[in-house]
Amino acid sequence: MAALGDARRVVVKIGSALLVDRDSGALREGWLASLAADVAGLRGQGADVVLVSSGSIALGRALLGLPARALSLEQSQAAAAVGQIRLAGAYEAALARHDIRAAQVLVTLEDSENRRRYLNSRATLDQLLRLGVVPVVNENDTVATDEIRYGDNDRLAAQVAVTAGADVLVLLSDVDGLYTANPQTDPSARHIPQVAGITAEIMAMAGDAGSGLSKGGMKTKVMAARTATAGGCAMAITRGDLDHPLAALAQGARATWFAAQGDPQQKRKAWIAAMKPRGRITVDAGAAQALGRGSSLLPAGVSAVDGAFGRGDPVELADEAGRVLGQGLTRYDAADATRIAGLRSDQIEDALGHAPRGPLIHRDDMAI
Repeated sequence: MAALGDARRVVVKIGSALLVDRDSGALREGWLASLAADVAGLRGQGADVVLVSSGSIALGRALLGLPARALSLEQSQAAAAVGQIRLAGAYEAALARHDIRAAQVLVTLEDSENRRRYLNSRATLDQLLRLGVVPVVNENDTVATDEIRYGDNDRLAAQVAVTAGADVLVLLSDVDGLYTANPQTDPSARHIPQVAGITAEIMAMAGDAGSGLSKGGMKTKVMAARTATAGGCAMAITRGDLDHPLAALAQGARATWFAAQGDPQQKRKAWIAAMKPRGRITVDAGAAQALGRGSSLLPAGVSAVDGAFGRGDPVELADEAGRVLGQGLTRYDAADATRIAGLRSDQIEDALGHAPRGPLIHRDDMAI
């Protein structure tokens, strides 16, 4: 099983019930300060950290004086618009005490289901992490309607973990993991410390009960584990309603760990290789050798472009003898790829009329 201290990239999901006091609707600033210290500790060990945080609607509801009963869609979106400012500011202030910059990233379900938006999200997260920033991700509740919603941040966190190529996902919860039955109603329920695979039996153990502020129950967490582990990311469910929850987990706090099904990068490359190609890019001998060494594909090494593909589509990579070398997701559509084929990096902006998007196909988006 994965250990938090060994992780290279960690995604942490924080629910509304942990961030917002249920009675007053106020932010739990002391708890958030302890979480920020934990994040600084992980970064000090060399790990990238992404936070997936609920709380905007709960905070906005209190600030606007909206009733405790269920809100209409319009009320929820208004509450989110107000609460997002408060939430982002709170994370910014808490992390700044450790000289860490924060960024707000708002997404909808469409951003992971549409390949172009998926690539944009992945590129943005990767660039923020390279710059030493901690992204704080939330569903864009101000614009998302039911048909483009994740619906719960457990599911969102799992998708963010896969998108970001994380090797550990931590769901901070009000329980310390998965039990054979609901421990609140069944005194014989046993805690399960490790899950090697998501079976029908494991799914049957998960209940639906959630807290008054959160939407996700254990069932959504196990469904999140299925998504994350299939993408090569280990996942832990552990208690978050204590100070320094990540430090506690790293020191062996009780949790349920779900084993990753392979390496995240290997899983991503297998996913790319299984796609149906929309076109072909032929590369010269020098580029073919560079691809074999794990390099990205630069336009200078391209000798021909075939097919009608869009940005984010899968394309075959072949050498000039016609041998297929692999497959990748292109950062340019067919027309722009044709315009820049064979050009040096300093010639691309003039050919396109705008700044380039980097390599034609990044090595992380390629299966050779």
